[in-house]
Amino acid sequence: MNRRVRQKCEPSQEKDKSKITSKTLECGCLSSATISGVDWTTLPDDTVIQLFSYLNYRDRASLASTCRTFRLLGSSPCLWGSLDLRSHKFDTAAAISLSPRCKNLRRLKFLAAGSADAIVSLQARAVREISGDFCRDITDAALSVIAARHEMLESVYLGPDACERISSDAIKTLAYCCPRLQRLWMTGVKEVNVDAIDALAKHCRQLKDVGFVDSDNIDEVALGNLNSVKFLSVAGTRNLKWGSAAQVWSRLPCLMCLDVSRTDVNLSAVTGFLSSSQNLKVLSALNCPVFEGEVDSNTMHNHKGKILLTFLSDMFKGVASLFADNSKNVTDVFQYWRRLNNRDKNMDEIVVWIECVFSHSLLRIAENNLKEFDDFWLTQGAAVLLSLLRSSQEEVQERAATAVATFVVIDDENATVDCKRAEAILRGDGIRLLLNLSRSCQEGLQSEAAKAIANLSIDSKVAKAVAQSGGINILANLAKSMNRLVAEEAAGGLWNLSVGDDHKGAIAEAGGIKALVDLLFKWPSSTEGLLERATGALANLGADEKCSLEVAVAGGIHALVMLARTCKFDGVQEQAARALANLAAHGDNNSNNASIGQEEGALQALVQLTYSQNEGVRQEAAGALWNLSFDDKNREAIAAAGGVEALVALAQSSSSASRGLQERAAGALWGLSVSETNSIAIGRQGGIAPLIALACSDIEDVHETAAGALWNLAFYRENALQIAQDGGVKSLIHLCSSSTSRMARFMAALALVYIFDGRIDSSVPAGPSSSGSTKTLNMDGVGRMALKHVEEFVTSFYDPQTFHAAAASLVHTALAQIAEAIRIQEAGHLRCSGAEIDRFLRMLRDPSSILKSCSAFALLQESTYSLCTESVTCCRCCINSPYCSQNICKNRASEP
Repeated sequence: MNRRVRQKCEPSQEKDKSKITSKTLECGCLSSATISGVDWTTLPDDTVIQLFSYLNYRDRASLASTCRTFRLLGSSPCLWGSLDLRSHKFDTAAAISLSPRCKNLRRLKFLAAGSADAIVSLQARAVREISGDFCRDITDAALSVIAARHEMLESVYLGPDACERISSDAIKTLAYCCPRLQRLWMTGVKEVNVDAIDALAKHCRQLKDVGFVDSDNIDEVALGNLNSVKFLSVAGTRNLKWGSAAQVWSRLPCLMCLDVSRTDVNLSAVTGFLSSSQNLKVLSALNCPVFEGEVDSNTMHNHKGKILLTFLSDMFKGVASLFADNSKNVTDVFQYWRRLNNRDKNMDEIVVWIECVFSHSLLRIAENNLKEFDDFWLTQGAAVLLSLLRSSQEEVQERAATAVATFVVIDDENATVDCKRAEAILRGDGIRLLLNLSRSCQEGLQSEAAKAIANLSIDSKVAKAVAQSGGINILANLAKSMNRLVAEEAAGGLWNLSVGDDHKGAIAEAGGIKALVDLLFKWPSSTEGLLERATGALANLGADEKCSLEVAVAGGIHALVMLARTCKFDGVQEQAARALANLAAHGDNNSNNASIGQEEGALQALVQLTYSQNEGVRQEAAGALWNLSFDDKNREAIAAAGGVEALVALAQSSSSASRGLQERAAGALWGLSVSETNSIAIGRQGGIAPLIALACSDIEDVHETAAGALWNLAFYRENALQIAQDGGVKSLIHLCSSSTSRMARFMAALALVYIFDGRIDSSVPAGPSSSGSTKTLNMDGVGRMALKHVEEFVTSFYDPQTFHAAAASLVHTALAQIAEAIRIQEAGHLRCSGAEIDRFLRMLRDPSSILKSCSAFALLQESTYSLCTESVTCCRCCINSPYCSQNICKNRASEP
């Protein structure tokens, strides 16, 4: 600030209040006691205004509301020279409320067509620069009204989305109304005809920077009439006649820089530009097919003081050749230029323009995600992006951060990054640069930097560097932002950093869990991107037992259940169900499982989610119900909420579903089948047939889980009979003899023993035959075959001779070795009831040697179990540890 603002408030006369001197502020050593006891109204006005300038709009409004003095200072014209409304809801009502402060507004950024319509209501007739993002729906009428009300405009930028509804008519109106226009940059205008360009040439005599990017049709001959233009970009534009363009544009008297990147420019035109343009200094031709063949661009690199920038040349060296002293070995020419003390004004304009077109082109190329650019990104593309992150132009920094976030992702659907590209950013000190940008007071920069950090953190090496550089604390603080885009990207970063166990504790220590839970309460259900990222991060954190308790303490269970009940977006539903599944996945010392069941509407909501049209939602809901069924009260409450019918229907429809859904559907039925009532209900609801089908799966996790469910169900005669009638014996025999999972073989063997221990008649109906008569199943014959496979399974664990010798010797060491060899370590999660133990003991007295050996084998496994002491009627709980999953945040471009 050039002059001291006049003091508007008198010093306080209260002796008990401290005064703050500028020296005290500079040393930064204010204690909390000093802060609480100070009279802030004694600060000089210029100091307060400087403080306001560091705050975002919401914080400015909050500070201004504290007293009349601050309210007056907060309205100072110098604070309202620039306004960025991209991350705010901006409509006519908001514009009217801001209009008293906007009389001296010079620079305005907005988002989408709705904001464009409201700009007029700001009454900022002195505005000089307008920049609009996501302008696909801006019409000729809206742009014409903006132009008519802001005749002082010097710069208009509309992009990066295509301005499909803007025509040449609006450009003509802009030319008539804004004669001071110096810069015009539009993306995706379908046609720019001769009348529009001639209007610009006639009325905008100061126009020096023009960009018609990614357009369909531009009158290239008419562009030759823009005699004042120094900088021209037609990057990505189609249908240009290059012969005419080279002939006409070469005669532009002021043209210094030309950007034909991503076009089909031919070699003849390039040669013409370099040889005929009198004042041309730079020709940017990035990603042009003409230079992808055998053309030797090195011979054209510096043609009579003109430089050609292509992917095949060294871009840094090309720019360095602009400087008189270009003999130095400069690795980052932009950084070299920024440090020069005596800079030429024309050269400054050129370098600023080069930064701008580089950032545009690299972002577009990153968005296309073509494999053929792998070498480019690793050899120089990443380094250029890192240099652009240091730019003094905020727009360039923002686009560079977006490009970094985009180019590292090679599979957006599966959230896969190219590790080499990510580590190239890491080696170039990119993490520090991005973290510094995320501390900016400009929220646009904050959100794009946070997005880049989030995507890079998918790579474990980068994630470690982010954590070591203090990135977790930064992201946790950004997650508290009142700006939706900033909070969303910060939550995405915490989501990716929470994968695995390395950074969960650090996120909790940084207050990340509380910040994420607060997001669920703070933002409405319509902000699905933010809510999905926050719930995804909480789901990952919930996989850690200590963090899961913190989530519960912060109110996370209530928030997640609220989303599961009320939110209608698939991504949010999926992550909320996954979070609840992980929170319920811990042991008896963790009360989250019971707490979720006690939360009003939780179990009913999860049951309803199993009917979702989205497979991911159904899968995670089934996983949550599986884990919650470990609690006795939850198990019965799930059944009362219609869980048996829902999960049977889910299993019946899962034949062509993913392995994850099949496993969780079978697992949830396994969990519910622990109780006698649920087990019989599953059989009567038709749950046995789909479980038999899942038991035939080649995927170990699926058929193991299905075998567990069938084992529980077979404990009861009615279900055992149904399994036999539905052809389940054959499937169980196959599992018992062929599965690679010892647990699947064990549970299949026990199910077969339950079916053939004499409770079922020797012949049972097995369905109609091809002739229409009823078939019968010979249980004796099938039973002998089944029990033979059971015997083979049991004897496969020991050598009979060694076993009998050890048994006869009664030597403790030998017996312990035999017992250890027979024991299935994976069976340690089993919990058997007294009813099942009684049944095994009765089998020991059975005449059948196979039943005896199988029951003895099972009882030996029981020595590793925790025997239930209560009098219960259930069989056993699920054998597997509770289902728990972690995943990463999928990158999504920011949308209005």
